[in-house]
Amino acid sequence: MTTYGLIGKNIDYSFSKSYFNTKFHNEAIKAKYINYDIDDIKEIKQIVNNSIELAGLNVTIPYKEEVIPYLDEIDSQAERIGAVNTIKIENKKLIGYNTDVFGFTKSIFSLIAPNHEAALILGTGGAAKAIRHALVSMGYNINLVSRDKEKGDYTYEELTSDIIKNHQLIVNCTPLGTHPDVNQFPPIPFEFIDERHLLYDLIYNPSITSFLAQGKEKGAQIINGEQMLIAQAEKAWEIWNE
Repeated sequence: MTTYGLIGKNIDYSFSKSYFNTKFHNEAIKAKYINYDIDDIKEIKQIVNNSIELAGLNVTIPYKEEVIPYLDEIDSQAERIGAVNTIKIENKKLIGYNTDVFGFTKSIFSLIAPNHEAALILGTGGAAKAIRHALVSMGYNINLVSRDKEKGDYTYEELTSDIIKNHQLIVNCTPLGTHPDVNQFPPIPFEFIDERHLLYDLIYNPSITSFLAQGKEKGAQIINGEQMLIAQAEKAWEIWNE
């Protein structure tokens, strides 16, 4: 049976396995989807070598960047981004793509308002790279926020009232707040958030994270990552079956 799967770490919460197996059942597709929860990206070699019917993989935290050296080819867009979340496997050959850009753009497009001219991206990992690429392509001015001053434009401690007011789209690309650690959140100064802001959290479990809940209390529009995931999953399926 044709097999697909997800490469990641601590991924019991994952949307992809249930989404694809439900899709396969509903559409009478003879395939299965497996979680490959690994402690080191090096294990991808063994997974591919031992799985004759493996045709495609999704990649999630923390391996979207680390997986690149293990690929035989990489799509030009994924190469520009510097992160891969989808792998097509043909004759043991691994070809990397990025469908996060497609999924994010599709999910946010209808929510964009004229005042959303600049964006803060929280985090600097593989997901943040994809979101940055998407937003720059859409004409946004971007600033990155990181705990590490050398990786971002601001640290969380440096965020002021003016910075928050001048960046009315804020996207959380960190894992803070993911089930089961639902009380965590990126430490931005929520007191400066208002109804002009759009807060986007790539996390989808829980559906309303602490980050989104605090934004909603201040009147901000909020959206989680579920629609992005659905869109990027369908794009991955398209790539696997080209």
